[in-house]
Amino acid sequence: MKNNSDISRRRFLKSTGALTGASLFRIGAPSFAALTQAACTARDEGATFRTLGTEEAADFAAIAARLIPTTDTPGATEAGVIYFFDRAWGDELSRFLDVMRGFLQTINGGLGARFATLAEAEQDAALKANEHDGRFELLRITTIYGFFAMAKHGGNKDHLSWDLVGFEGHHGGWEAPFGYYDAEYAKEQSSGE
Repeated sequence: MKNNSDISRRRFLKSTGALTGASLFRIGAPSFAALTQAACTARDEGATFRTLGTEEAADFAAIAARLIPTTDTPGATEAGVIYFFDRAWGDELSRFLDVMRGFLQTINGGLGARFATLAEAEQDAALKANEHDGRFELLRITTIYGFFAMAKHGGNKDHLSWDLVGFEGHHGGWEAPFGYYDAEYAKEQSSGE
Protein backbone atom coordinates (compact mmCIF):
# COMPACT_ATOMS: atom_id res chain seq x y z
CA MET A 1 0.00 0.00 0.00
CA LYS A 2 1.23 3.49 -0.69
CA ASN A 3 2.38 5.57 2.21
CA ASN A 4 3.46 9.19 2.35
CA SER A 5 6.53 8.48 4.51
CA ASP A 6 10.13 8.97 3.50
CA ILE A 7 10.87 5.26 3.74
CA SER A 8 11.92 3.80 0.43
CA ARG A 9 10.49 0.49 -0.68
CA ARG A 10 13.94 -1.10 -0.73
CA ARG A 11 14.71 0.05 2.83
CA PHE A 12 11.28 -1.15 4.00
CA LEU A 13 11.84 -4.60 2.50
CA LYS A 14 15.29 -4.85 4.04
CA SER A 15 14.09 -3.81 7.48
CA THR A 16 11.09 -6.13 7.52
CA GLY A 17 13.20 -9.14 6.61
CA ALA A 18 14.60 -9.54 10.13
CA LEU A 19 11.22 -9.01 11.79
CA THR A 20 9.55 -11.42 9.43
CA GLY A 21 12.11 -14.11 10.04
CA ALA A 22 11.65 -13.93 13.80
CA SER A 23 7.86 -13.97 13.52
CA LEU A 24 7.78 -16.92 11.17
CA PHE A 25 9.92 -19.08 13.39
CA ARG A 26 7.28 -18.63 16.06
CA ILE A 27 4.47 -19.80 13.76
CA GLY A 28 6.32 -22.82 12.45
CA ALA A 29 8.98 -21.77 9.97
CA PRO A 30 10.78 -25.09 10.36
CA SER A 31 7.77 -26.75 8.76
CA PHE A 32 8.22 -24.56 5.66
CA ALA A 33 11.07 -26.85 4.70
CA ALA A 34 8.49 -29.39 3.57
CA LEU A 35 7.16 -26.98 0.91
CA THR A 36 9.57 -27.85 -1.85
CA GLN A 37 9.55 -28.53 -5.57
CA ALA A 38 5.78 -28.95 -5.99
CA ALA A 39 5.07 -25.28 -5.27
CA CYS A 40 7.93 -24.09 -7.44
CA THR A 41 6.82 -26.24 -10.38
CA ALA A 42 3.20 -25.10 -10.06
CA ARG A 43 4.27 -21.46 -10.00
CA ASP A 44 6.57 -21.77 -13.00
CA GLU A 45 4.01 -23.66 -15.07
CA GLY A 46 1.06 -21.48 -14.07
CA ALA A 47 -0.70 -24.62 -12.88
CA THR A 48 -4.18 -24.64 -11.41
CA PHE A 49 -4.44 -24.23 -7.68
CA ARG A 50 -4.51 -27.27 -5.48
CA THR A 51 -5.92 -25.70 -2.31
CA LEU A 52 -7.48 -22.38 -3.26
CA GLY A 53 -10.49 -21.85 -5.46
CA THR A 54 -10.11 -19.64 -8.51
CA GLU A 55 -11.93 -16.61 -7.06
CA GLU A 56 -10.27 -16.77 -3.65
CA ALA A 57 -6.87 -17.23 -5.30
CA ALA A 58 -7.54 -14.08 -7.34
CA ASP A 59 -8.47 -12.20 -4.16
CA PHE A 60 -5.43 -13.41 -2.21
CA ALA A 61 -3.17 -12.64 -5.18
CA ALA A 62 -4.63 -9.13 -5.36
CA ILE A 63 -4.08 -8.64 -1.61
CA ALA A 64 -0.46 -9.80 -1.90
CA ALA A 65 -0.03 -7.45 -4.87
CA ARG A 66 -1.14 -4.51 -2.73
CA LEU A 67 1.11 -5.53 0.17
CA ILE A 68 4.16 -5.83 -2.08
CA PRO A 69 3.11 -3.95 -5.21
CA THR A 70 4.75 -3.90 -8.59
CA THR A 71 6.37 -0.53 -9.12
CA ASP A 72 9.64 0.13 -10.90
CA THR A 73 10.66 -3.16 -9.24
CA PRO A 74 8.85 -6.52 -9.22
CA GLY A 75 6.29 -7.30 -6.55
CA ALA A 76 4.37 -10.24 -5.12
CA THR A 77 2.72 -10.98 -8.46
CA GLU A 78 6.00 -11.47 -10.30
CA ALA A 79 7.40 -13.48 -7.40
CA GLY A 80 4.51 -15.96 -7.58
CA VAL A 81 3.52 -15.49 -3.93
CA ILE A 82 0.03 -16.90 -4.60
CA TYR A 83 1.58 -20.30 -5.36
CA PHE A 84 3.39 -20.17 -2.04
CA PHE A 85 0.01 -19.50 -0.35
CA ASP A 86 -1.66 -22.34 -2.22
CA ARG A 87 0.95 -24.91 -1.23
CA ALA A 88 1.59 -23.66 2.31
CA TRP A 89 -2.09 -23.46 3.27
CA GLY A 90 -2.70 -26.88 1.75
CA ASP A 91 0.21 -28.53 3.53
CA GLU A 92 2.31 -27.33 6.44
CA LEU A 93 0.23 -24.24 7.24
CA SER A 94 -3.16 -25.88 6.70
CA ARG A 95 -4.18 -24.85 10.23
CA PHE A 96 -4.28 -21.26 8.92
CA LEU A 97 -6.39 -21.93 5.80
CA ASP A 98 -9.76 -21.45 7.51
CA VAL A 99 -8.42 -18.39 9.32
CA MET A 100 -7.32 -16.83 6.03
CA ARG A 101 -10.57 -17.76 4.31
CA GLY A 102 -12.47 -16.17 7.19
CA PHE A 103 -10.43 -13.00 6.83
CA LEU A 104 -11.15 -12.91 3.11
CA GLN A 105 -14.88 -13.32 3.81
CA THR A 106 -14.69 -10.43 6.28
CA ILE A 107 -13.06 -8.19 3.69
CA ASN A 108 -15.34 -9.20 0.81
CA GLY A 109 -18.45 -9.02 3.02
CA GLY A 110 -17.60 -5.46 3.99
CA LEU A 111 -17.09 -4.52 0.36
CA GLY A 112 -20.09 -6.19 -1.20
CA ALA A 113 -17.74 -7.30 -4.01
CA ARG A 114 -14.73 -9.49 -4.56
CA PHE A 115 -11.47 -7.80 -3.56
CA ALA A 116 -9.79 -8.64 -6.88
CA THR A 117 -12.45 -6.75 -8.85
CA LEU A 118 -11.83 -3.40 -7.13
CA ALA A 119 -9.59 -0.56 -8.23
CA GLU A 120 -6.26 -0.33 -6.42
CA ALA A 121 -7.32 2.69 -4.35
CA GLU A 122 -10.40 0.79 -3.12
CA GLN A 123 -8.25 -2.27 -2.36
CA ASP A 124 -5.84 -0.13 -0.34
CA ALA A 125 -8.74 1.40 1.63
CA ALA A 126 -10.16 -2.06 2.37
CA LEU A 127 -6.81 -3.33 3.64
CA LYS A 128 -6.26 -0.20 5.72
CA ALA A 129 -9.69 -0.68 7.31
CA ASN A 130 -8.66 -4.20 8.34
CA GLU A 131 -4.99 -3.70 9.19
CA HIS A 132 -5.55 -4.03 12.95
CA ASP A 133 -7.11 -7.47 12.55
CA GLY A 134 -4.64 -10.16 13.67
CA ARG A 135 -5.46 -12.15 10.56
CA PHE A 136 -4.22 -9.26 8.42
CA GLU A 137 -0.85 -9.44 10.19
CA LEU A 138 -0.63 -13.18 9.56
CA LEU A 139 -1.43 -12.65 5.88
CA ARG A 140 1.11 -9.83 5.64
CA ILE A 141 3.84 -11.96 7.22
CA THR A 142 2.99 -14.92 4.99
CA THR A 143 3.15 -12.62 1.95
CA ILE A 144 6.57 -11.34 2.93
CA TYR A 145 7.79 -14.87 3.58
CA GLY A 146 6.47 -16.03 0.20
CA PHE A 147 8.26 -13.10 -1.42
CA PHE A 148 11.63 -13.74 0.29
CA ALA A 149 11.62 -17.52 0.76
CA MET A 150 13.87 -19.78 -1.21
CA ALA A 151 12.34 -20.12 -4.67
CA LYS A 152 11.85 -23.86 -4.24
CA HIS A 153 9.07 -23.12 -1.73
CA GLY A 154 6.85 -21.50 -4.35
CA GLY A 155 7.53 -17.77 -4.10
CA ASN A 156 10.53 -15.63 -4.97
CA LYS A 157 10.49 -16.70 -8.61
CA ASP A 158 13.95 -16.44 -10.18
CA HIS A 159 15.21 -15.07 -6.83
CA LEU A 160 13.86 -11.66 -7.81
CA SER A 161 13.34 -10.47 -4.22
CA TRP A 162 16.89 -11.41 -3.29
CA ASP A 163 18.18 -9.48 -6.28
CA LEU A 164 15.98 -6.54 -5.25
CA VAL A 165 17.63 -6.23 -1.83
CA GLY A 166 21.12 -7.07 -3.09
CA PHE A 167 21.38 -10.50 -1.49
CA GLU A 168 24.19 -12.34 -3.21
CA GLY A 169 24.74 -16.06 -3.31
CA HIS A 170 21.27 -17.48 -3.84
CA HIS A 171 21.86 -20.11 -1.21
CA GLY A 172 20.48 -21.08 2.15
CA GLY A 173 21.45 -19.88 5.59
CA TRP A 174 24.09 -22.56 5.98
CA GLU A 175 26.58 -21.00 3.53
CA ALA A 176 28.50 -17.74 3.75
CA PRO A 177 27.83 -14.90 3.38
CA PHE A 178 25.39 -15.13 6.28
CA GLY A 179 24.05 -11.61 6.00
CA TYR A 180 24.72 -8.05 4.95
CA TYR A 181 27.67 -7.48 7.29
CA ASP A 182 29.30 -10.77 6.37
CA ALA A 183 28.96 -9.93 2.68
CA GLU A 184 30.35 -6.41 3.19
CA TYR A 185 33.27 -7.80 5.20
CA ALA A 186 34.05 -10.29 2.44
CA LYS A 187 34.00 -7.46 -0.13
CA GLU A 188 36.39 -5.39 1.99
CA GLN A 189 38.76 -8.32 2.39
CA SER A 190 38.80 -9.08 -1.31
CA SER A 191 39.49 -5.44 -2.20
CA GLY A 192 42.34 -5.20 0.33
CA GLU A 193 40.74 -2.62 2.63
